[in-house]
Amino acid sequence: EQVIDTPFVANDLIMNDQHKLLVITGPNMGGKSTYMRQAALITILAHIGSFVPADSLRIGPIDRIFTRIGASDDIAGGRSTFMVEMTETATILNNATECSLVLMDEIGRGTSTFDGLSLAWAAAHHMGEKAQAFTLFATHYFELTALADEVSACENAHLDATEHKGQLIFLHAVKAGPANQSYGLQVASLAGVPAAVIRRAKKYLTTLEAQQVYEHPQTQLPLSAPPIPEANPLADALDDIDPDEMTPRQALDALYSLKKLGED
Repeated sequence: EQVIDTPFVANDLIMNDQHKLLVITGPNMGGKSTYMRQAALITILAHIGSFVPADSLRIGPIDRIFTRIGASDDIAGGRSTFMVEMTETATILNNATECSLVLMDEIGRGTSTFDGLSLAWAAAHHMGEKAQAFTLFATHYFELTALADEVSACENAHLDATEHKGQLIFLHAVKAGPANQSYGLQVASLAGVPAAVIRRAKKYLTTLEAQQVYEHPQTQLPLSAPPIPEANPLADALDDIDPDEMTPRQALDALYSLKKLGED
């Protein structure tokens, strides 16, 4: 709080023998990684006898803390980002015990959609059923939220966010249950991706959702943009205009261009 402009949002974490696997969803920048890291940092502080930033804490012995967070390749060692990710994941799956604390963030993102989803599902299932470690598993694969129906020790949680007047607002509050959407395009817009690119992405997303590709695992995501039905040059030209970025002269020129398109 000393280095940020807004108060830090405190969130509870409750894990026990009945709830050992927590699948965490929510938008990028929503606070998933912070929530996971604070659990590990508080655990370390408690085990060295330090004060902890919490109103209260009850914790049993933790033998080790395993983490798989972040994405980076190993150029010197000749290993890709995905290879590094899988090596670290293998270490966790082979060595975590029921007294370990495990943080796993975005497992499977370094490969194709369905390969990554399958690996993430199997890894989370292993942690919940076999290893039975205290596991915080952050993911953008919403399909993984169904693990709560298969693994008795699994629960869902999400970092809350909302939209207000077209702007994405991160609430950073942990709520029970899965997230209802990822807000990926909104986060891209916040990062400065051009408005024209965001508008085209929205069109592409609408087409993909209409095709229901995720309901047909045998169908790979198309590599090129599917055709937009009933192409309308006038509508496309309007989509490419950002009035807030135009001078009066540019706006007048754009108006003449639109009028000409309408006449054609």
